[in-house]
Amino acid sequence: MGFFGKWLGGGLGFAMGGPIGGLLGFLVGSMIDGATVETHTSSSHPARTTQGDFVMSLLVLVAAVMKADGKVVKSELDYVKQFFIVQFGQETAKEAVLMLKDILKKDIPVRDVSIQIGSNMDYSSRLQLLHLLFNISLADGTIHSSEMEIIEKISGYLGVSNTDFTSIRNMFIPETDSSYKILEIEPSSTNDDVKKAYRRMAMKYHPDKVSHLGEEFRKTADEKFKKVNEAYEKIKKERNMV
Repeated sequence: MGFFGKWLGGGLGFAMGGPIGGLLGFLVGSMIDGATVETHTSSSHPARTTQGDFVMSLLVLVAAVMKADGKVVKSELDYVKQFFIVQFGQETAKEAVLMLKDILKKDIPVRDVSIQIGSNMDYSSRLQLLHLLFNISLADGTIHSSEMEIIEKISGYLGVSNTDFTSIRNMFIPETDSSYKILEIEPSSTNDDVKKAYRRMAMKYHPDKVSHLGEEFRKTADEKFKKVNEAYEKIKKERNMV
C-alpha cells in the first residue's frame, strides 16, 4: 500500500467525516495511492475504534498541541518523528511526519475536532490519546504551559473525567501525593481502599483495553499500566502494606 496504507487499509469511519474529514481531505485520491479504505457510519454509541481512526485523530491533536504556543519549530517535528520511530518504526515515522506537516498548515478547530473524537471513540482509546499527547509534549524534556493548557482543554472536549485527566497528568508531571492521584484516591484512604483502587485502575489502564488498536499502540499502553503499578508499590512501601 501507499501513503500510510497500513492504517488506512485498516478502516476509517468517523475520521473521514465532520471537521476531521475536512482537515484530512488531502488524503482522498492519489494520497491513498490504491489503499483499500473501509468506512463506517457512526452512531450515537461509539464502536470499537479502528487503527485508522485512532492514528488520524492522534496526528490532528498532536498538530493542535504543537501549534499551541503560536509557532512550530523544526526541533518539535524532530521530537515527534523520533517518538514515532521508537514506537512504530522508521517507515511509518516518515509517513506520519509528512502527513503532520500538511495538517500543521491548516487551521485546526480544536473544540470541534475533539468533540467529534469524543462522540465516536471508545473511552479507553480516548485515554490512550491523552497519554500519547503528554508523551509527545514531554519529548523535548518539558511540557510547556501552553501545551498543558491545550491538552487539558482537549481532555475536557473528549469527555475524559477530571480524575482520569489528573491521573494521567501525574504520570508525567508529579505533584504532591502523585501516587494517590494516579490511583484516583486520597492519602486518607484506608489500606483496603488503596487495594481496591489499584485493582480498579489496573483494569482501566490494562493494555488489553486497547489491543484492538494493534501491537504498536499496545506497547505505549504498557506505560500507563506500569505507572499504576509503580504508584501502588510506592504507597505500599510508605504504609508497610503487605
